[in-house]
Amino acid sequence: MPSASPLISVMAATAIKAGRALRRDFGEVEALQVSRKGPADFVSNADIKSERLIRKELEKARPGWSFLMEEGGAIEGEAGRPRWIVDPLDGTTNFLHGLPHFAVSIGVEQGGELTAGVIYDPIKDETFWAEKGAGAYLNQRRLRVSARDKLPDALLATGIPFLGSKAKRHDRYLAEMRAAMDNTSGVRRWGAAALDLAYVAAGRVDAYWEAGLSPWDMAAGIVLVKEAGGYVSEIDGSPLRLDSETIFAANDRLFKPVGEMLRGA
Repeated sequence: MPSASPLISVMAATAIKAGRALRRDFGEVEALQVSRKGPADFVSNADIKSERLIRKELEKARPGWSFLMEEGGAIEGEAGRPRWIVDPLDGTTNFLHGLPHFAVSIGVEQGGELTAGVIYDPIKDETFWAEKGAGAYLNQRRLRVSARDKLPDALLATGIPFLGSKAKRHDRYLAEMRAAMDNTSGVRRWGAAALDLAYVAAGRVDAYWEAGLSPWDMAAGIVLVKEAGGYVSEIDGSPLRLDSETIFAANDRLFKPVGEMLRGA
């Protein structure tokens, strides 16, 4: 990897190791779809195994660091040390249904600021990575957000509220979706927030919005978008925090018009 720091090398190696284990488990999902029990328990186990592997590797590489993980919650390390923010399987519902679109996401928070992120897609073997001040990359290629600057040309990504979702804003979301349908070239819903943010950084989509996420869904992706030249905030335009209820990310040229479109809805 070009100019990858020792920290990024550790994160990438860990994410790839966990992702390859998930890819092997994913091969079992199709057979489980037709069983009476179904694949749900199997997927839960795959998620937990992935998190255990990630924690073991990161603890070995950086003893004393804290963790915030989807399954294991908060684990306090030594005072003043950075914190890992880990989603061992982003896109669990896709995995459960045999859809090959999911990722491992690892972010680093230090002094209240997100400073590094790695997102690994094991099906496509794509490693997205970024570190504050060092840029964003896909494998060995430098990333930049797209240069599109007109709403009719924009392709957006989103996350749709679902049963049990933390986002209790269905009517507002439907209004936002209507505005996007009326003003842009299309909307995509892939079901993996980390990859949605990585795709904004890579210029594959021009903007992304969602509500009801958790810190581990977006930590690594936030670093990627910023280092690729994009912007992030809450949908209402307020500064984004890890405990924010909404997220909006876009390239530098569409951040204002798409944000205004969503807020106007």
